[in-house]
Amino acid sequence: MAHLLHIDSSPRGVGEASAKHSRSHSRRLTREFVAAWQQAHPADTVTYRDVGRQPVPHVDEPWIVAAYTPAEQRSPELQEAIRVSDQLIDELIAADIVVVGCPMYNFSVPSTLKAYIDQIVRVGRTFAIDPEDAEDPYKPLLQGKKMFVITARGSSGFGPGERYGHMNHQDPYLRVAFGFIGITDITFVHVENDEHSSESLAASIAAAQAQVAQLVAA
Repeated sequence: MAHLLHIDSSPRGVGEASAKHSRSHSRRLTREFVAAWQQAHPADTVTYRDVGRQPVPHVDEPWIVAAYTPAEQRSPELQEAIRVSDQLIDELIAADIVVVGCPMYNFSVPSTLKAYIDQIVRVGRTFAIDPEDAEDPYKPLLQGKKMFVITARGSSGFGPGERYGHMNHQDPYLRVAFGFIGITDITFVHVENDEHSSESLAASIAAAQAQVAQLVAA
């Protein structure tokens, strides 16, 4: 039995496929992914986290002080400053599979997802520092997890060597940020052409749905 962590980061809701420019394609596809997974694996469980419509706090100075203060020495104020981070990290640690919906905003990720990542990339919880290891002092603490990222993009051509590949800071950033804490098995599913013709968008959605079906079946 596996446990899934389902994360959405779009501020849009889910509507009909024809509701171009008004509803979230990434939400729709993560929902379809998780529903198909549960149908194929009915014993598996799911935790849902919506950082798009219920954003997590940004890191501030009390958070930083708390993160670098041993747990037994934290004041009640510092415990409160780190409380959300602890909850998010506990959710992530408990998950075997992570499904993330991530629209491309200005060639990267939404600030809501960046805030989430800042909360869960934390010394002593998801990575460690070994000052004696001059060559590789940072040690990931989360291993053995699989991640699926479903993106939504206004155009296409963001792959390596393609016309906008040099502008893609979405996939590389997510690989680096989650890889740093040990999540390196990451598969991307892209919905593209949201700002182009309805035909090209529909074709991209259909291709993404087919890829989702293949991933769940595998």
